[in-house]
Amino acid sequence: MRSRSLRWMCASALVAVLLITLACRSQADKQRAAARQAMSELKISTPSERGKYLVAIAGCSECHTPFKMGPNGPEPDMTRYLAGHPQDLKLPPAPLLPLGPWVMVGAATNTAFHGPWGTTFAANLTPDLQTGMGVWTEDMFLKAMKTGKHMGSGRQILPPMPQPAYANMTDDDLKAVYTYLRTIPKVSNMVPEYIPPVPAPAPAQQ
Repeated sequence: MRSRSLRWMCASALVAVLLITLACRSQADKQRAAARQAMSELKISTPSERGKYLVAIAGCSECHTPFKMGPNGPEPDMTRYLAGHPQDLKLPPAPLLPLGPWVMVGAATNTAFHGPWGTTFAANLTPDLQTGMGVWTEDMFLKAMKTGKHMGSGRQILPPMPQPAYANMTDDDLKAVYTYLRTIPKVSNMVPEYIPPVPAPAPAQQ
């Protein structure tokens, strides 16, 4: 009698283990199916939707949307989404850093940076015709991202813009980003011009 009871308990435990295993496998299959569905939807999304996704994961807003002080500290000012360094924020000369491992300083808005290359300001990426990218063509945008030249043929795009990383994006991805940037609200904001570095003073003659 005891032997039969033990066999029944072992069989019940085995069945329970199998049921749990099947349930876990079923859950994993559902998760994989959901991931495949998400990827499928991403592939068939419109270029503008894909561009929005790429702009988000590439961190474009981290520098091109100015920060403001919120209740929990600095936060992006979404009324100036991707509008670049605020034209009404006049900055004093950048502090001089002593020689050493620190080579760059940044404004509290996270839109202005100073280093050995000079002072750079995050550009206005909105489609405003006078102050943003409204006059940029798709070809200009692709060339700028691929060559690191402003508008595809101007001066070098300077730090901290991670253009060398964006140059690895496919043409289709860059076109999607360009398409999305044409859909965001226009913001009239004239970003200051780049400021070259001040030459070091010549050593005094003995």
